[in-house]
Amino acid sequence: MDLKQIQYFIALFEDGSVTRAAKRLNIVQPALSMQIAKLEEELHQQLFDRGGHGMAPTAAGRLMYRLFLPIIRDLAHARQQMVQRDEIVTGHVSIGLIASVTESVLADSLSRFHARYPHVEVTVADGYTATFIDWVSGGQLDAALINKPRSRLSLDSQPLLDEEMVLVTSAEHGPELPHAIELAQLPELELVLPTKRHGLRGVLDTAAQHEDVLLAPRFEIDVLSTIVKLVESTRFATILPRIAVERAVRRGALRAYPILAPRIVRHIVRISHPRRPLSAAAEALITIIADELREVSSESAPTDGGTHRLPPGLSSSKEASA
Repeated sequence: MDLKQIQYFIALFEDGSVTRAAKRLNIVQPALSMQIAKLEEELHQQLFDRGGHGMAPTAAGRLMYRLFLPIIRDLAHARQQMVQRDEIVTGHVSIGLIASVTESVLADSLSRFHARYPHVEVTVADGYTATFIDWVSGGQLDAALINKPRSRLSLDSQPLLDEEMVLVTSAEHGPELPHAIELAQLPELELVLPTKRHGLRGVLDTAAQHEDVLLAPRFEIDVLSTIVKLVESTRFATILPRIAVERAVRRGALRAYPILAPRIVRHIVRISHPRRPLSAAAEALITIIADELREVSSESAPTDGGTHRLPPGLSSSKEASA
């Protein structure tokens, strides 16, 4: 087994087709097929099932991919560090971002990054905190920005942002609410929340359990943009980080209310593998994303002592009961 065979195997595994993998590697298809056959013969295991719809990896193939992908990535990073000149940053960055980060700051962050580092390729994965922990551990990602989990991490973790989560309703269709909401009042509302697979739901459930409050949402949806659209057009309410709803609040489609007694805060952290130092390009990209997050968070923070001003005609619960 040599490095070239491993590279050929990874390309075929990821592309699922001899034609596409050969084109990606800039070699002829018979050469690729011959090297894969030699690899299978050496390992005494079939790595792919050949079918009319392409090459499907076997259990042995999936295991080999999981074992060797981190090695190939480490070699690529080592080469970048050795040949990279200070004035030109090159290479490839593979990073995972939770949805609230992707939807709020990714586009602006990539625009800034490309203007500064035009020779770097970037792959961004959008997914769950738990998935990203596995992928960073396994070497599929250089790093990820996640909601800090309750369990202890075996990865390097660096705090990036602590952000308040707020109650969100439609400006047009939402119910009349006081200036701020207590956590104990949330079950009285019709809620739409992320599912229990989502890192944000873990933050909410932890706070609710601590206060002996049961959150029973009518709908559970993991796509934050869909939650926002649903809340905009109905009487449903949701609980999301400020950065996830800031654009809709600014254009007047949504209202955001602080949650008190207690406040709910989510912690965004950067995770990376302790034995795989991040490249200069990865560090630069994460720094830009973190800067964008802090900028958006500071712009969306309330400036009136932590409460959202009510529109005309709405009264607080205290006023209503007076």
